[in-house]
Amino acid sequence: MARSNKIVVPEAKQAMEQFKMEAASEVGVNLTQGYNGELTSRQAGSVGGQMVKKMIESYENSIKNNK
Repeated sequence: MARSNKIVVPEAKQAMEQFKMEAASEVGVNLTQGYNGELTSRQAGSVGGQMVKKMIESYENSIKNNK
């Protein structure tokens, strides 16, 4: 099964870029706008992991606030 990095909601593209930059900053990875092919696998994984951690945290908070 092929995977895609396409944004499902095109209107969210800028917000996702900002989210990625914030997550990178939090884990100490310097990203630039555009292509970041010089990142190591560890750096890229750290950014992605931080993004997932923050998304889960946000979802948990939304559940807590809806109860």
